[in-house]
Amino acid sequence: MLQEPIVATVVLFALIALGECISIYTRARIPMLMTAMLGFLILTWLGVFPENILELSTLPALGAILIGPLIVHMGTLMRFRILKKQWRAVVIALSGLIGALVLILCIVSFVYDFPTAASGIGPVSGGVVALLITNEKLTEIGMTGLIVVPVLVQSFQGVIGMPLAAAFMKKYGRNFMIAGKEAGEIPFDDEGDVAPVRFSLMKNNTIKLFAIFVLAAVGVVLGELTGIHYTLFCLLFGILALNTNLLPKSALESANSFSFMMVALIFVIIGTMGGITPQDVVENIPAVVLILALGIFGIMAGGLIASKVVGWHPYKGMPVALTALIGFPGDYLICEEVARSETDNPEDEEKLFQELVTPMLIGGFVTVTVASVFIATFIMSLI
Repeated sequence: MLQEPIVATVVLFALIALGECISIYTRARIPMLMTAMLGFLILTWLGVFPENILELSTLPALGAILIGPLIVHMGTLMRFRILKKQWRAVVIALSGLIGALVLILCIVSFVYDFPTAASGIGPVSGGVVALLITNEKLTEIGMTGLIVVPVLVQSFQGVIGMPLAAAFMKKYGRNFMIAGKEAGEIPFDDEGDVAPVRFSLMKNNTIKLFAIFVLAAVGVVLGELTGIHYTLFCLLFGILALNTNLLPKSALESANSFSFMMVALIFVIIGTMGGITPQDVVENIPAVVLILALGIFGIMAGGLIASKVVGWHPYKGMPVALTALIGFPGDYLICEEVARSETDNPEDEEKLFQELVTPMLIGGFVTVTVASVFIATFIMSLI
């Protein structure tokens, strides 16, 4: 029965729907993505899901090409006046990575060896690209036995990072809604966000979607030509499209396409848990646990210190540092879940969401898209 693509898709979709229900009823204490990823892993281990269930469902293939358009959409959430105030998010994100880097290299190298420590640095700093760089280097130097370490770190760090970030964000959201807008923080102001698009054709959903995909395609091409990760170009194009009124704010939502695209992308994220066996976990669990524990502690310590230095509430700054463990789309989804759980009307929900989402997305791009690639490349070159 699962051989039918529609059935395989429905079964996987059920995990996402279950995760969403759990997130709603626990008021975002258990993030949807964590439920879906762990559920996929456990059901695969138990033999309930065939190993090729993702291939049986054709939706992951679609999700793989939607990353660019979704990143363009993320850019259409960011007005220039808001971005100018996000230097603090950059400082906090980098400080968290520095904390993790120091602890892992010093302690894991002492307990195990430098290659083991180095193999965990890239994934902890965030990003599939960093994982690929790490695995390629380990294969090149003949240390293929270590490849399972970064894979396990990459697979489980989000499961740990998401509830931690959600817990801090819930506390901050509660304080923010009680205290109102705080001096020096990002003000919630929709002035200018309802500006009409420059061309009337962009009011048509089909044309709007076409423009988003064109910008994403150009970003991918530029990424291949320059060696700069394509998501940076997609984010830049989205920001420029919003601020020049080429596209409206929240472009995919205005085109009634965001929810479906996000679900398709979540199918891809769930697939990162594939290929992990119980034996892999048992054999490498000590090193993986040590790397994750030190990495998470270092990220939170660095984020806490930097938050105090730049004048942000620690409950707001520490989730930004933790984006290294989460990345996109987890950072965006948690903002949605927390905003929904801590408010009781659409206006307050939008206010809290806007307060949370921009620093989280900026932090995620600093860690996952940029810093992790440099860190993985440099550290692995030292082996």
